[in-house]
Parts: sequence; C-alpha cells; structure tokens
Amino acid sequence: MDVLSLDLPGIPKLRSGKVREVFDLGDSLLLVATDRISAFDCVLPNAIPRKGEVLTRTSQFWFEKLDFIPNHCVDHPFGWLPERLKPYAEQLAGRSMVVRKASPLPVECVVRGYLAGSGWKDYEAAGAICGQSLPPGLRLAERLPEPIFTPSSKAQTGHDENISWNDCRRMLGDEVALRVRDWSIDLYEHGRAFAAGRGIIIADTKFEFGMIGDELVLIDECLTPDSSRFWPADQYAVGSNPPSFDKQFVRDYLESTRWSKQPPAPALPPDVVAKTSEKYIEAYTRLTGLKLR
Repeated sequence: MDVLSLDLPGIPKLRSGKVREVFDLGDSLLLVATDRISAFDCVLPNAIPRKGEVLTRTSQFWFEKLDFIPNHCVDHPFGWLPERLKPYAEQLAGRSMVVRKASPLPVECVVRGYLAGSGWKDYEAAGAICGQSLPPGLRLAERLPEPIFTPSSKAQTGHDENISWNDCRRMLGDEVALRVRDWSIDLYEHGRAFAAGRGIIIADTKFEFGMIGDELVLIDECLTPDSSRFWPADQYAVGSNPPSFDKQFVRDYLESTRWSKQPPAPALPPDVVAKTSEKYIEAYTRLTGLKLR
C-alpha cells in the first residue's frame, strides 16, 4: 500500500516534512516515513512504492549497528507500537519508529568522502568545498584524501545553505560543534567501511543531532538513500558520475525536462517510478542482506 500522506484519528500530528509525518505521543514521537519523494526542494506528486519502508528499516539497521553514538530510538524492538497505535498497525508496519523527543540542532552535519554534486561544482569553481581547500587536480567522483565536514543551516523552506566551520561553532558553541563534527565523521567512516563490504560506496551523507535534556543524540534518519549518495562499487569510475541507488535517478530525469524547478513539480512517468523503487529496495537489500517482507 503506497502512502503519500497519513492522519491517525486521535493522535496529534505535529508536522509533515518532505517525507515524514511526525505525531505527538506525549512522552515520545511517532515518525512515519511516507512514500513521498522530493527533488530540488519540491515534493513530487508520485508515491515511490515501498520507499518509506526502505528509509525506516535502513535507519533502524544503522542505529543498531552504530550504537557507539547515542540516538533517539526507544528501548523496544523495531516495530513496537504502544497500545493506542495498535489499530493503525497495518498502516504503520515497517515505516514507523517511536523515538524519544529531542530538540533538533539548527545545523545539518554533512560529511563528504568523494567529489560529487554541489561539492564538485564548488571545487571546479574555487578548488575548495565550503571554504576548505583541497589538493589541485582532483577529478569528478574521486575519493578525497580524507572525509571533510561541511555543515549547513537548516532552512524551513527553500534550500539549506552551506555555512563555514566558524559559523557552525557560533551557532552551536565550541563543545557541541566539535562533538557533532567528530561524531559525524566517525559515523561516516564506520558506515562507509561496512557498505564497502556490501558493494556500495557511500560518497557523502548528512546527519542530524538533537538534545534530550543535556544529552546530545543522533536523530532523524541515518545513512539512507535519501540522506546519502550511494554508488555501486562495480560501476564506479573516477571522472564520471556513477549510477546511484538514491534519488539521483529522479533528479537526472527532472533535469532532462523543461521544468523550472519551482512548484508544482511534475509527475514522474511510470517507468521512472518503478526504476526508483527498484533502486531503493536494492540499496536496502545490498546493505542489510535482508529482503523487505
């Protein structure tokens, strides 16, 4: 069953993001990943079958594997629902998580391990990414000498904006800024090493952190095809954009149209929807060794 939007009678909805619906359970939150997909900061009208399940199950997989960093998950088995949500079990199956309430930090923590996307454009123009100088002569899709942390401010509408390390420190304070930088790079390095053994290159990714009281925790999603750039290792070559398991497939299609990248976004043709769904499901299967039930 495709899910583009969701309401749960009697359960207050706090907000609808580009992909997730967030419900207030009192002492915790219910995160529900829909099958919506966004590109160029616009939500498209199509559902991508099983996308929400892929995002939720992939995040849960990483939260368990990367538990050396505290996260917002509650101490229950994946798929656990409080009694009041049992009537909605079929709608929520595989795409929902109950998490602790956290106050999100106003910074997205981006880690780049390869030259791609906007990072490649910055490097071509200035030999640097977000003000961080890189060696000359690097090529498209080339692995960087070491991962770099390139934070951005979180926009409620429109595009997130890259910020400098000094801006990040001013916004978060030195102690928290240093911790999220170090944690982000550590999470990326561990995730990249694991994924490499499954035939996937994680070129870059973004993390979000929040505070639960005085505790800093990883929140939202973790190393999913929406928050990361996944490349198949067997099709990777320096100098060209590798095919990807993420929504780059949708971006590439939209770039081939006459769309102005302003709302409303155009509908995707059936073959693009089907191929995108296949890419997401394959990413999950390759990474986890599991199949969607």
